[in-house]
Amino acid sequence: MVKHVVNLSGGACSFWAAHRVAEKYGTADMTLLFADTLIEDQDLYDFNDWTANYFNLPITRVSREMTPWQLFRKEGMIGNNRAPICSIRLKREPLDEWFAANTTPRNSLFGEADIAYVGLDWTEGHRLAALRASKPQWEWAAPMCEWLPVWDKNRMLSELKTLYGKLPKAYEQGFPHNNCGRRCVRAGITHFVRLYKVDPQQYADWEWQEELTRREFFSRGIWGDFAVLKDRRGKGKSRPMTFAKLKGRILANDPTLPKSDWGGCGCGVEDEVVEGNV
Repeated sequence: MVKHVVNLSGGACSFWAAHRVAEKYGTADMTLLFADTLIEDQDLYDFNDWTANYFNLPITRVSREMTPWQLFRKEGMIGNNRAPICSIRLKREPLDEWFAANTTPRNSLFGEADIAYVGLDWTEGHRLAALRASKPQWEWAAPMCEWLPVWDKNRMLSELKTLYGKLPKAYEQGFPHNNCGRRCVRAGITHFVRLYKVDPQQYADWEWQEELTRREFFSRGIWGDFAVLKDRRGKGKSRPMTFAKLKGRILANDPTLPKSDWGGCGCGVEDEVVEGNV
């Protein structure tokens, strides 16, 4: 029997992907697979618990039992949009290991391939193509990208609010994704400005974790101006910008702060080549 494994992130799109899989195939051979980075909002864990109850399925959890900042200090580099090592080490690798141990790949002598489902919408066909190209041994599908009817993000959120009774906190606060405690290192400046305004305590925690990591690197002789964000003011040049520096710009009402630099979320899906803290 073919297994149907849904990569459940806690986001709206992955929920609706699971919903469509359940509608089409039932839940008897369905798995909800969640990679835990230990930094999610409690609100996301609550939503995942509700999702498990909704489908009457347990959450299958994989984790390195390590936060992104613990990983950064171990690896001697701070992850960012171009080098998202937390995405690779804490999500993709544990997920890949689970698939290798628990599913049947394509072209197997032992039966029909199991199917892995990801929460990508109709605008993300390029990500699905990249995933299939980078991991051709597995059978991939994205119900919200490939199956009809086509729903945009607004439709997904509207339908989710009706079904769940509310929206997960991150969406209510205006964030485009409900992952990684609203603090993904792939997020842009606009995202973190929003975080500072709606949850300064969480922002302060990230600010301190970044400073603590920089101090530890210095004590270990790891030299460099490490930071999650980039300051791209100037003529095509960029330089690292700490959360402390960004906070200073926010408090100064800096008119040059970007208004649409939200960044992106590719955790658990795309592959990047990490070439240092670039």
